[in-house]
Amino acid sequence: MLPDIQFVQRPGIIEFGWGHLAAELLPDTELLHAATWVLSRDAYPALTYGFAQGPGRLLALLAERLAVPETELMITGGTSQALDMLCKQLTKPGDVVLVEAPTYHLALRIFRDYGLRFVTVPGDQQGLHVTAVTTLVKMLRSRGERVAFLYLVPSFNNPSGVTLNAERRAELARLALALDLTVIEDEAYAELWYDAPPPPPIASFAPGGSLIRLGSFAKVLAPGLRLGWMQAPASLIQRCVHAGMLDSGGGVNHFTAHVVWALLQAGDFEPHVLHLRAALRARRDTLLAALARAMPAGVTWRPPLGGFFVWLRAPSTIDTTALLTHAEAAGVSYIPGERFYAGGGGRNELRLAFSMLPPDDLVEGARRLGQVLKQALQRA
Repeated sequence: MLPDIQFVQRPGIIEFGWGHLAAELLPDTELLHAATWVLSRDAYPALTYGFAQGPGRLLALLAERLAVPETELMITGGTSQALDMLCKQLTKPGDVVLVEAPTYHLALRIFRDYGLRFVTVPGDQQGLHVTAVTTLVKMLRSRGERVAFLYLVPSFNNPSGVTLNAERRAELARLALALDLTVIEDEAYAELWYDAPPPPPIASFAPGGSLIRLGSFAKVLAPGLRLGWMQAPASLIQRCVHAGMLDSGGGVNHFTAHVVWALLQAGDFEPHVLHLRAALRARRDTLLAALARAMPAGVTWRPPLGGFFVWLRAPSTIDTTALLTHAEAAGVSYIPGERFYAGGGGRNELRLAFSMLPPDDLVEGARRLGQVLKQALQRA
């Protein structure tokens, strides 16, 4: 029988590789109440073909929450579907996409599907260097190359956890206007902050520019909903809305959108997010304490201020891709760093996801990984 879900637990292995929410963190009771309300009180609008842009009731609620016009919003099948749709609308094979290093590895997969080429933008612990964006765009255009867009995860970056600071966000927004550069900010983790919220979105610093903001309910509610939203110039929203797929099928995940609207309308969203932040903060703290006890000298990391991940950097003698076989033999797995680099890099880095694992597994997984790294350093 084929599997029902993406994640499959391998016996005896502590899986740090999956950036999923633990089962107990999913709001099944709240979603049951919302779905029951929709089906018992307002079933027909939820079960028929939907408006291509998304249900008006959910668009109105999101427009109020995000303080943007409804004409600049549409409902999407999560961030992944939004990126795929934007590639169809904005790119052609051979175009250049500017990306961070490291960046979300599965976004790179989508961009590769469209034959796009990558140019990486350097950065530091405050996010990407905006001056480098200017230099790269001008250089590429002077060579006759077309830059389709800049893609980044500015809040609690997947995988590094870095957040682009407010000054650079404002500078990037001004730059996008000056250079007529499309910027796509993937804000999947923006609501999952542990100590302080991230700065305002890049799009808020330059209304009317070619700035696109993607949001998702996958991380804050449940990935199985396959529901998100896109904020973009009204002209681009209309181009997406009038694509053949939406014209034929109606809105994306229309019933789910009604259920999420009912959950938001009932006031169940904010208490859930508060609970989720507290639970993830506790998991983060457990993993950080375990890493401090287990990691050998030379392995470093920074405490993430939000999101799902801790990003480890080992000494340069360690190849985390080659090490993965040894780690899994010892009962622990992760994602090697090189998968998050479009142009090479990350050989001695790796990503640990703490969102799905219980405290005991976080502690034991850190211990097993520490032993594997110690042995690798002894062999080097």
